[in-house]
Amino acid sequence: MPKIALVCCSDPVKKEQLKEIDLIIEQLSGSGAEVTAVGISDTISSFGSYSGENRAKKLCRLFADESITDIIDVSGGDLSNTLLPLLDYEVIASSAARFWGYSDLTAIINAIFAKTGKSSVLYNIKNISGAFRHEQLSSVTELLNNCGTSLTRISGSFINGSKISGKLIGGNTRCFLKLAGTQYFPDPDGRVLLLEALGGGEYRIASYLAQLEQLGVFERINGIILGTFTELQRQKGADAVCELVLSCTHGRLPVYKTEEIGHGGSSRAAVIGERIDLMLPD
Repeated sequence: MPKIALVCCSDPVKKEQLKEIDLIIEQLSGSGAEVTAVGISDTISSFGSYSGENRAKKLCRLFADESITDIIDVSGGDLSNTLLPLLDYEVIASSAARFWGYSDLTAIINAIFAKTGKSSVLYNIKNISGAFRHEQLSSVTELLNNCGTSLTRISGSFINGSKISGKLIGGNTRCFLKLAGTQYFPDPDGRVLLLEALGGGEYRIASYLAQLEQLGVFERINGIILGTFTELQRQKGADAVCELVLSCTHGRLPVYKTEEIGHGGSSRAAVIGERIDLMLPD
């Protein structure tokens, strides 16, 4: 039986979010998991009393707890990268617990892979309390019990090339770029880069892609998977991000577009640090 700890490593949870977290606990418990919320209520505070040291200690204690199978973050926002120098990566490396998080947690997920080689699940657990809760909960339960992979199976189409293979890095574009120039940025050599975004119109996304190009990332990866770019697609359509990426990669990289990774309530998961293989059918 999975034993799950819910945590908050990014921005403090707001009081109005507690009902949603209670529903998540109810859903996961109803699926057969043992669930505990670790310090969630403590996060309803001013920033000054919401220390990175306390969040990092709580997270590392959970990784050190051999009874915990999965650590699932329910937060988001901006603050997750403040934990990175405070985490004990030796404890995390030796732990069998699997970390889950989304959006701003992209920073912690990629740092864990860069420092330990461990994979983590990029997924918004709030999806199990939303409009697609039944399908999402079923798929999450499969993955928690290691008896199915429907949550991580995505469909889409190639907009360039016909095959992508390699270990997955990336996630939310803005939050992934927080790691640039630090020891927590994963080695891009031979990797597959996943990118998605909630906010950001054409100019902002173009600037993010330019930064990745200037970092030399596009010269070292095996390919790109594009999830949804919510604001950009609303303004310019689904093809806009594809055109931006093809322009800054000069058509040299395979690129795969999916609508099943992103901030939507029906979005699936991606396992950062695990190998992914996508190819056109024969």
